[in-house]
Parts: sequence; structure tokens; C-alpha cells
Amino acid sequence: MKINFDCIVIGAGHAGAEAAHAAATIGAKTLLVTISRDTIAKASCNPAIGGIAKGQIVREIDALGGIMALATDATGLQFRMLNRSKGAAVRSPRAQIDKYKYSDFVRDLLEKTPNLTIAEALVAEILVENNCTRGVRCTDGRIFLRRL
Repeated sequence: MKINFDCIVIGAGHAGAEAAHAAATIGAKTLLVTISRDTIAKASCNPAIGGIAKGQIVREIDALGGIMALATDATGLQFRMLNRSKGAAVRSPRAQIDKYKYSDFVRDLLEKTPNLTIAEALVAEILVENNCTRGVRCTDGRIFLRRL
């Protein structure tokens, strides 16, 4: 089985989910390969979104039309501003999220995104032709190719 895509994203963690969403949103026929739909955008045991470093990145992702801030707003349990007693340069928002609802929210959003296909598979090999990435071969025998 060979299917052609404009963009293939391997892994559906936070970065993979954002990358697949961004590519599909600009009109690229996009494939997101994940081992399990249940682990799309899975949060850690201490599910915090924000903080001094990550808070800046979340704001930038949001400004570019990303999904992390949307999912945080929808699934947040507690929102606070860190370092209120310090200068403005080190103040930063942080939210504690419901990690299960967060993952469900992102998965649902991705499943409804036009131009995006989600495949449950384990990538065994990245296919390369003439020093260019051509696609992926999965352990179940499926081959997904990138359009040239």
C-alpha cells in the first residue's frame, strides 16, 4: 500500500501534533504517524503548560495559530502568574491541565483538521532516494510516500 502526502510527521507528541496541524492548515496533504491515537499530545505526570521558558514558546505557538494554548484554555485546572513579586521580565503564566482531557482535546481537534490523516503505525525505516527523504516504511508493511 503506497499513499502520497505532501508532509509526513512521525510522532504525535506536542511538537508532532503542532507540526501536523500547521502543515495541514496551510493546505498540505499531511500524514501524522503515531504508535497509538491514545497517546497523542500525552502530558507528563506533572502536566504544566507555561513557565518562564515554555510560557514564551506557548505564546509564540498561539500567535502562529497553534493548538497548545487552545487546548490549555479548554482543559486548564489552575492558572497563575509566576514571579509576581519580581520584575516584569521574569513574570510568566503557567497552567496546570487535566492531562487526559488535554490529550483528548488535541486528538479531537486533529481528527477534525482538513488535509490531515492520522495513521497508527510504527515507522521502521525512513525511505531516502537521491539524498532526499521520500517516505516511510512501517513495520506492518505499509509505505507512505512524499509527493515529489
